[in-house]
Amino acid sequence: MKPSTAAIPFVLFWFSILLHSIADQAFDVRQHLSTVTRYGAVKDVGNSSSLQFSIHEGCTPIHLNLVARHGTRSPTKKRMRELNLLASHLEELIRDAKEQKLSLQKVPTWLQGWKSPWRGKLKGGELISKGEDELYDLGIRIRKRFPDLFKEEYHPDVYPIKATQVPRASASAVAFGMGLFSEKGSLGPGHHQLLQSAVKAVQAFRKSQEPAVYKLKEPILDEITATLVSRYELNFTRQTLLLYGFSEASLLDITDQACGLFSPSEVALLEWTDDLEMFILKGYGKSINYRMGVPLLKDVVHSMEQALRHKKVIHVIKGFYERQDYGLHMQRRWFLSHVYLVFSLNDQNLKIQREQPLELPPRPPHSRNWWGSMVAPFAGNNLLVLHSCPANPSSKYFIQVLHNERPITMPGCNNSDFCPFEEFKEMIVAPHLKHDYNTICTKKLEQPEQKFETSKLLLLFHWLFSLGRDETESTKADL
Repeated sequence: MKPSTAAIPFVLFWFSILLHSIADQAFDVRQHLSTVTRYGAVKDVGNSSSLQFSIHEGCTPIHLNLVARHGTRSPTKKRMRELNLLASHLEELIRDAKEQKLSLQKVPTWLQGWKSPWRGKLKGGELISKGEDELYDLGIRIRKRFPDLFKEEYHPDVYPIKATQVPRASASAVAFGMGLFSEKGSLGPGHHQLLQSAVKAVQAFRKSQEPAVYKLKEPILDEITATLVSRYELNFTRQTLLLYGFSEASLLDITDQACGLFSPSEVALLEWTDDLEMFILKGYGKSINYRMGVPLLKDVVHSMEQALRHKKVIHVIKGFYERQDYGLHMQRRWFLSHVYLVFSLNDQNLKIQREQPLELPPRPPHSRNWWGSMVAPFAGNNLLVLHSCPANPSSKYFIQVLHNERPITMPGCNNSDFCPFEEFKEMIVAPHLKHDYNTICTKKLEQPEQKFETSKLLLLFHWLFSLGRDETESTKADL
């Protein structure tokens, strides 16, 4: 049977996140690093009682939409410079303390003479081996979960793999493809395509919001700074905290040095400030963030409708199956937060349908359901599966959404994890289709004479992920 030619875009969707509390589990700082958390550290957090994936009786998966973030990467050049500045700053603090004949008994031994593990390194932000493994293993697991959809040997014309114009995204796409098609052909030349666009409309918006976000973070930074000064009797400043990162914990599994300076409650506060920034700039905190996901939302629904409309579903006597073209959109940092724009929180569904800003996540120790480590860790992913259920009397097609490989319920679909396709379009998709991407993002292209043959989806990808060039990413985002 010939494979069909309908390419499947990888799409991000909103999902509800199960609450997880530091108090409910043994504290591991590697699970509390916001969006620089490694996939393996949080993939199963909060999922002990959650839904397990299973194919419903009488149904067959026939179509996939997936978007995945790049895997764990090294610190960017900007972050490495900041870590070098931190080393100099700590050296200066120790020197000043000695000159003033202050006691250093409370100062950890490692802090005296600490140097950045990445000092002298010329490159930054590239995918590391841990990140390659994350995507390679994800590809293997998806192939094992949907074996009938990946029987064909790999060919770039049949299975297009797409990535943004960032080396770590491209390398992640290759690693995923190697896992997905291991023993099914070689990726070879042309293994992935770069998504190109000249849209930078959201960059100015983000910059305009950063001062207000920083104002919200200042009291927490000052509070923790004062505690550190009292605890270690060194003149730590707010700038010290801004230079601090937890790259050692995230990338090197070193948890008893930089991370060891802070108590679990202080780590929770620092994590909350990062999550707060993400919530405002990329999540429910601003109405415009809902609208960023509109082209993505249209694209995934269109791909499914097209697959069904153009005889991409093959009926067989006593059976039903379909072979599709598959592709991977491997993206940078923030795509996962925008998926939150479709699937909604149970108690906030009406506000989300109206695209109204939600209240900020409450300060720890209060429970919250917005965690950067859960929404968009390294290699975080969202998979939307279209099922054919020919014997079902109410609907022949159903949608199931997996976030980080776990099914999630959809409040817009009666809190079910298995939603009739038409109901999905009416209750979850339709409320967000009143906006037009081009009218929202009117920033002129820098080079108007260049015309790229891009869909709105591709324009959105650049919009979402062109924010973080190595030289311009924010301190926390660079970790």
